[in-house]
Amino acid sequence: MTTIAVLSLVVTGLLVGVELSVAAFVGPMLDGLPGDAGLLGRAHGGRVLGRLMPWWYMASLVLIVAVAVSAPGGAATWAAALGGALLVVSVVMSLALLVPINNRGKTWTPRTAPSDWREQVQRWDRLHQVRVAVITAGFACVAFGVAVPG
Repeated sequence: MTTIAVLSLVVTGLLVGVELSVAAFVGPMLDGLPGDAGLLGRAHGGRVLGRLMPWWYMASLVLIVAVAVSAPGGAATWAAALGGALLVVSVVMSLALLVPINNRGKTWTPRTAPSDWREQVQRWDRLHQVRVAVITAGFACVAFGVAVPG
């Protein structure tokens, strides 16, 4: 289990770090840019991360399931399973709420953006902050599951 546990913690921990960075730093930096630079930056970021993140989430989920299955039982198994369940919640939330906004936003230019694009971006940011909290809790559960002795 050690290799799977370490790989799971690294892959999922980096996922949480990237998503936290987007919430805490990237979004606010883009919002502070002059003119349409923030809109263009968000559109480009949506395209780049929109291609990568689904694979990263799935890899994290597969690794977490592997940790839960190979855990020694008891609290370790339950903690890892809860971590996996929280990651599933984040994926469902992403597909139902965040991806539709992202799919629209990644095509926006200063000429094509709707008049309410800022409100849509703010909604995405709020939902993303909730998602970050969910995946952080999931990561903490998996870390606890890995740390609990059998």
